Amino acid sequence: MSDRTKAASRSKRTQSSIKPVETAKGYEKRTIALVYDFDGTLSPKPMQEYGFLPAIGEDPAAFWAEVNRKAYEHEAEGLIVYMHLMYQKAKAAGVEIRRDDLVALGRGVELFKGVEAWFDEIENYIKLRAETAVSVRHYMISSGLKEIIEGTTIYPRFHNVFASEYFFEPYELPFPKRVITDTNKTQYLFRINKGVEDLRQSINSHMPEDQRPIPFANMVYFGDGDTDVPSMAVTRSNGGCAVAVHPPGGKQAKCQDLYRAKRVDFYAPADYRRGSDLFRRTCLLLDRILADIRVREEMWTLQSDAT
Repeated sequence: MSDRTKAASRSKRTQSSIKPVETAKGYEKRTIALVYDFDGTLSPKPMQEYGFLPAIGEDPAAFWAEVNRKAYEHEAEGLIVYMHLMYQKAKAAGVEIRRDDLVALGRGVELFKGVEAWFDEIENYIKLRAETAVSVRHYMISSGLKEIIEGTTIYPRFHNVFASEYFFEPYELPFPKRVITDTNKTQYLFRINKGVEDLRQSINSHMPEDQRPIPFANMVYFGDGDTDVPSMAVTRSNGGCAVAVHPPGGKQAKCQDLYRAKRVDFYAPADYRRGSDLFRRTCLLLDRILADIRVREEMWTLQSDAT
């Protein structure tokens, strides 16, 4: 089965797994969503720097400087510029890049310590602490390339991945199919909130809060800097939590700025191992979410009995 077929099959499984929120069986808003950025959050560097840029002989600092310059000169969206420039540079270097090649590059992307084990550790913690049946879903919302993300070891751990993508076949050079910017990342938070993860469906129709399967109060957003501010702000203003990370042993000034500006609940080094500050602080937030779920469930029971 090709990577594209696998991705399509996985998308269908994701959509079919969405269930009604509240039925006669009882309160069902017991799903916690942990939502992650990728570059700088789960991985130390932009994903393009691990395989793609070296393969075409590009210096990363020079490449990103050119992206910023072109975006400024043409008043263009920086993410569209980088996606276009990647393939301009590849063509100039005589390197043919296909979808399968990008997926293969994902195998060489470095992750912060503990990331691969994080998902099981978090799920085990929730099983230990939850008083009722609570599930956890992991989501990724990234301006990076979905094709590269698909090749990483952690891709199967996500319930859904929303990231920038290319069209390939119809063009001499691949053309952007989806571009996820800092601000439109928030669209995908509402998709998670409303259970409308099929990108062919609009999320603009009104949906009452009591019909939304994953309340923002059940969400934690993980990011690393200014590009995550809109998502952090939307998550927290709607009752959820946000965590900022910085490289272990590296500068934490940006995280401190986010904390002082009340963009995040906590910040910590990007060490995902059990027992780290990040794990401990995330577990504190999970404890609060689990308690809130239990309180809302009890209130829902009383309301049901009273009607």
